[in-house]
Amino acid sequence: MTNNDVLRRIRYTFDFSDDEMIDLFGKGILTVDRSQISNWLKKDDNPEHEPLTDQQLAHFLNGFIVLKRGKKDGADPVAEDFLNNNIILRKLKIALKMDDEDMIETLGMVGVRVSKHELSAFFRKPGQRQYRPCKDQFFRNFLAGLQFRYRK
Repeated sequence: MTNNDVLRRIRYTFDFSDDEMIDLFGKGILTVDRSQISNWLKKDDNPEHEPLTDQQLAHFLNGFIVLKRGKKDGADPVAEDFLNNNIILRKLKIALKMDDEDMIETLGMVGVRVSKHELSAFFRKPGQRQYRPCKDQFFRNFLAGLQFRYRK
């Protein structure tokens, strides 16, 4: 999945307007304008489509965490230069205050069965023996489950 796909799905799931999207990037310490948001949300075959970088998506996800959980005392959140599905999954888990049971239930809404042990492998450090990379299909299913859970 591309970063643009992730941004589109999160926007759809939580029904964010352009102004709310701009505010989320701002909470994540990145200033954007409506045209940038519009170009990021366009389909890949559109000539005005612009790819969203890992760092830009990290700013958005940090802003999403601030929106849902509130701003932490101290320094502003630092956006990662590199993102993968595991990091994005962790950021969504934090923002939505989900525990293992919530995540398992969300995945169950789209017919995916996963144990707590399998789920915890996605949140381990990459060097650990039990670490497991989150594949696109699993991540896509999680985002679909979020739509069932949060879309009005």
